[in-house]
Amino acid sequence: MLVESLGGKLITVDYCFGEFDAVSIAELPDNTAMASLVMAVGASGSVTNLRTTVLIPTADGFAAAQRAKEISYLPPGS
Repeated sequence: MLVESLGGKLITVDYCFGEFDAVSIAELPDNTAMASLVMAVGASGSVTNLRTTVLIPTADGFAAAQRAKEISYLPPGS
């Protein structure tokens, strides 16, 4: 299988209603492996509307929120 050939694991493939006909969740070793998978599938022409979303663990989300408190940012023009 394609995902395994890139060192990954296919977690689930589910059919759904809405904007997309199916949603799959896969774990790959890094973003480069995922980009390669998406490019190969897209280039095949078998999928016409493909979107990827990187998921991060909840703990990483909390760590990012804590780190964001330390950053000072003003939008341009303010």
